[in-house]
Amino acid sequence: MNLSLVIPVYNEQDNLPFLFEAVQKTMTEINQSWEVILVDDGSRDKTLSVLKQYAEKDPAHIRVISFRRNFGQTAAIAAGLDYAQGKIIILMDADMQNDPADIPMMLAKLDEGYDLVSGWRKERKDDALTRNLPSMLANGLISRVTGVHLHDYGCTLKVYRRDVLEGFRLYGEMHRFIPVYANSVGANITEMPVRHYPRKFGKTKYGLERTAKVILDLFTVKFLVAFASKPIYLFGGTGGLLMIASSIIMLYLLVRRIFFLSV
Repeated sequence: MNLSLVIPVYNEQDNLPFLFEAVQKTMTEINQSWEVILVDDGSRDKTLSVLKQYAEKDPAHIRVISFRRNFGQTAAIAAGLDYAQGKIIILMDADMQNDPADIPMMLAKLDEGYDLVSGWRKERKDDALTRNLPSMLANGLISRVTGVHLHDYGCTLKVYRRDVLEGFRLYGEMHRFIPVYANSVGANITEMPVRHYPRKFGKTKYGLERTAKVILDLFTVKFLVAFASKPIYLFGGTGGLLMIASSIIMLYLLVRRIFFLSV
């Protein structure tokens, strides 16, 4: 298997016919073996039944994974990655705001020697105040803290060589930090503009509260990348500082006891 397209899905029954039409058109035009792994993240509408219908029509290319309840986008992506067989992994959302037709040009960019091609929604069609502005601030903060400078960490549409995805697990909202993990193992990363469309059906699953979660996950990612292979540098250094501080306090108490409290 050459290409694995992993798509997390949650309450997208109305978008699925358009998604399958666009994905099948794009993937059949690419002269490589491919599969599509759709992970139903505990949808409450008819999403799962629609997914199963398409899987029955094209079992050679379409595989469906279903969760009993909603675990979140990161868990869905992690499950899809576990089942993916391709040498190249493509991630994309199911809401049809990304365009599968961008995949071939991203694969061509990968052929230039890159290990990860990240989509950049340069002309993003979301609410400027509640989505675009918080995203811009978060992207700037993540780039500054991690040293991996991308305009759009939140764009799910990305193409990876499989080997840069191995060796770590995803938690919380950490799927957006995959480029940071990839960079830590020496991946060659680039970013390119991709098309973005307004959502036609359904409602967005994310609001301003997600920004706070992303910031908290950023601290976790920074810790894992910086100290995962050498935790003693952090805990040993912190322990050393605490020992010095406690020694100073004990010395102060001893001096105080001998010279100032003796009768």
